[in-house]
Amino acid sequence: MRRTRPEKREILPDVRYQSLTVQALINRIMKNGKKSTATTLMYDALDIIRERTKRDPIEVLELAMKNVGPAMEVRPRRVGGATYQVPMEVPSDRRQTLAMRWLLQASRARTGKSFSEKLSAELMEAANNQGASVRKREETHKMAEANRAFSHFRL
Repeated sequence: MRRTRPEKREILPDVRYQSLTVQALINRIMKNGKKSTATTLMYDALDIIRERTKRDPIEVLELAMKNVGPAMEVRPRRVGGATYQVPMEVPSDRRQTLAMRWLLQASRARTGKSFSEKLSAELMEAANNQGASVRKREETHKMAEANRAFSHFRL
């Protein structure tokens, strides 16, 4: 195990919307260090959202992130010889990380045209409390609810 926690890296807001969330998503979309490609994909997705919903795309993105982020999750905890799945509250930074991860996984799994269209469709569905990423959050909450009996094993 490591001795100290690594310090959090500061990320600067994106160029167009001055949003930390958009920049974090761009960094997660990025593959093989191609940041300009990831940026283009993200901005195209936000443009599609603006076009289809006639709303501010950042508003839709924030709502989607709020709807997808889990409040509770289960963490394994060894007690004696048994490992219990203990439900715990999710810290806000992990909530955002999980929301982004699930949104991008669901977007990549979608059948369809370009990635920006898939991402925009997933974000719009998540903002309306639908879609695969919201289903993932519901499964996580169900798992935490099912293991509520072990909540006294909290760390």
